[in-house]
Amino acid sequence: MNKRNTGNSYEDLACEYLEGAGCRLIKRNFSCRIGEIDIIFKDKDYLVFAEVKYRSSEDYGRAEEAVNYTKQKKICRVSDFYRYINKIGEYDPVRFDVIAVENMGEKTTVHWYQNAFDYIPGRKK
Repeated sequence: MNKRNTGNSYEDLACEYLEGAGCRLIKRNFSCRIGEIDIIFKDKDYLVFAEVKYRSSEDYGRAEEAVNYTKQKKICRVSDFYRYINKIGEYDPVRFDVIAVENMGEKTTVHWYQNAFDYIPGRKK
């Protein structure tokens, strides 16, 4: 299985997990020239932009640790574009989550980190 197919299968698992928790999926793999957001969903009043990370071992760190400052900043820029094209106001509640999927041996676990990082503003003009 290639990396994209592997990523899709774990994004499927993350979506099932979120739907089981009462969330409503809006969009998967939203991309623009800036980058991509894995999952966009509604959790009560929040529009949530989520990054899904998978690990089969801790050799390279935990899954949630892979969403570093650079990745967070890129997610924020893509979310700005998404909100702009969908006419979502700057005062509408948004959140940035990380969904870590770990497959250590025979057990697959999903960890949902709500409000995993704060919005990082873009450059001032």
